[in-house]
Amino acid sequence: MGFTARLCLAIAAAALGSAFQHGYNTGVVNAPQTIIEQWVNKTYHSRNGEYISASGVTAIWSVTVSIFCVGGMLGALFTGMVANKFGRKGGLLLNNLFALIGGVLEGFAMMAGSYEMVIAGRFFVGINCGLNAGLAPMYLTEISPTHLRGAIGSLYQLVVTISILMSQVLGMNSVLGTPTGWPWLLALTIAPVIFQFATLPCCPESPRFTLINKGKEVDATKALSWLRGTPNVNEEIDEIKAENEAAKLLPRVTVREIFTNPALRAPLVIATMMMLAQQLSGINAVIFFSTDIMKRAGLTATQAQSATLGMGAMNVLMTVISVVLVERAGRKTLQLIGLSGMFVVTVLLTICLALKDQATWLSYVSIVLVIAFVVCFATGPGSIPWFLVSELFNQSARPTATSVAVAVNWTANFIVGISFLPLANAMGPYVFLIFACVLAVSVLFTWKKVPETKNKPIEEISAMFRQQAYKS
Repeated sequence: MGFTARLCLAIAAAALGSAFQHGYNTGVVNAPQTIIEQWVNKTYHSRNGEYISASGVTAIWSVTVSIFCVGGMLGALFTGMVANKFGRKGGLLLNNLFALIGGVLEGFAMMAGSYEMVIAGRFFVGINCGLNAGLAPMYLTEISPTHLRGAIGSLYQLVVTISILMSQVLGMNSVLGTPTGWPWLLALTIAPVIFQFATLPCCPESPRFTLINKGKEVDATKALSWLRGTPNVNEEIDEIKAENEAAKLLPRVTVREIFTNPALRAPLVIATMMMLAQQLSGINAVIFFSTDIMKRAGLTATQAQSATLGMGAMNVLMTVISVVLVERAGRKTLQLIGLSGMFVVTVLLTICLALKDQATWLSYVSIVLVIAFVVCFATGPGSIPWFLVSELFNQSARPTATSVAVAVNWTANFIVGISFLPLANAMGPYVFLIFACVLAVSVLFTWKKVPETKNKPIEEISAMFRQQAYKS
């Protein structure tokens, strides 16, 4: 059994309605930064009769950008509770309220003359994205046939890359990145809310949640039959039952239990290390630094902006390719290829940036390396960590483990965002050596510790960790 029209509807409802928020709100503030900063200064002047210092504007902008990650961390911490109490589908629908509040605050901020509303809006949208980053991959994993689990799980990151690119296009000064258009640009975060409210109620709750958490076998069978387009789902129902019986032998999984039980701690370490490898690899720093690198190579501001869009398009293309490859090459193989490639590129990029004043052609090599870095990231490290955490744990531990892993991801994202510029000012191009060290450790860890989960039932993966814990 493969893709059916109803399964595709459920995938689209979950991924487009949630991952779009994650990517769009990550990239939407980059292009209109200067315009919004000018509005902040004018707003402050209209209130107090004086303008803010440059450092003051920068401080307000830093809070505006970073508060998104703070909201993400908070949302991630509550993923387990929401997933268990309201279900995967129910949690996704309820979570839209945070995006709706955030979009309204951001959209009406100019009209109200309040930059505090933009900050508050970014915080609420951050909570939405933090919850989405755990709930959506969990739902996608649990509705997927085993042989398509990786490809469907990768779609979350694919939608993230598409929405980042879309935010960059809409944020151009010829579209909505204007003094009057930016509130509309920020308020567009309401569009995925409308889409998900219109589509997700038509789809069933996760059959695994319905059977294991609610104990409703008839409803779970109906949901699975709806998704598969056939009533012949007994084999898959039996697999879920086996997972449920195995889970009953374990104590109720709490945060404390997941850290103290060796059979749960081992996959948790793997999941969090993959999340750390994703965020501490330097991907956000490289993308942030890309426009400056391209300008130093002789490109104009407009050309550099176009090149950045080209880089975003390449990110989307390679993520599409990884969706196809993940079920053929496997998770571990793609992760190793991506991380190893990023390590080599980071070392070469450091050399090029350090020597660029001695040889101007190295600036052009730097452009190629930045694009190569994004390509390597999209090959595996960009998408695999999001759904790997759902594959490593059974139903009883999955929500709690997802909360921890996604919170680690958002925390690492926040740390990079806060510390990169000060480190870059202090270390210059050698700041990328920090990322190279993280990547080297990540490659070794992936090679030694990460199991291949391709085409393996979740109960088989959990049994493997229990056996390893018993031996140790």
